[in-house]
Amino acid sequence: IPLIQYRQETDAQFRLAIGSYVEQYSNCVQIIKKKPSPKNPSDPTYSYENQCYVAAEFDHPYPCTKILWSPDVSSGARDLLATSGDYLRLWSMSDDGLGVGTLTAKKEALLNNNKNSEYCAPLTSIAWNETDPNLVGTSSIDTTCTIWDLTAQQAKTQLIAHDREVFDLAWAQGANQKDVFASVGADGSVRMFDLRSLEHSTIIYETEKLEPLLRLEWNKQDPNYLATFQVDSLQTKI
Repeated sequence: IPLIQYRQETDAQFRLAIGSYVEQYSNCVQIIKKKPSPKNPSDPTYSYENQCYVAAEFDHPYPCTKILWSPDVSSGARDLLATSGDYLRLWSMSDDGLGVGTLTAKKEALLNNNKNSEYCAPLTSIAWNETDPNLVGTSSIDTTCTIWDLTAQQAKTQLIAHDREVFDLAWAQGANQKDVFASVGADGSVRMFDLRSLEHSTIIYETEKLEPLLRLEWNKQDPNYLATFQVDSLQTKI
């Protein structure tokens, strides 16, 4: 189990999305829910063991490289899950009507970042824009980052982001930063981009010997801070 993503919701419902890792085509994603707490905590018939259960499970081609719930928790928003691997896939979750807390997963979209072929280079990560949930970014081993318009289900822009494989990307936090994202890759650099001016990018950090950087995360409280780490290192750099 390489991937676990917790669903943050206004109704405080506990849900996890878990992706399998098997080195073959057939993999799966499970949605884990938690049984509701008893109205009477002293109820002797209620067991606190095995409180979590599988609410849904669906097949996924190849292991997921990342799983993300939609950050849109507004009233009436669809319950969406995004996965990356060979393609970017969008899934919707809904109650299956059985009355036992289980869900139905439906594939809503399969998005290919290769305009010239039905095949695409493997995706290494995805990032959902929390300020504008209609935008999702993906990174790929083909050196590109692609920004997707989910309503149109097509690429808004695609750019060569690094000199080698791109391993991760993250959106800046804050209403005034919704067009800004950063990425890391095998060339050992952290690069920052602005959708309003893609002619230029800024290299804000490089490892000393250009060792690959694997992941990054933007500080949600202060957009002046980014965290990343490099391959074979026990340190996180801020």
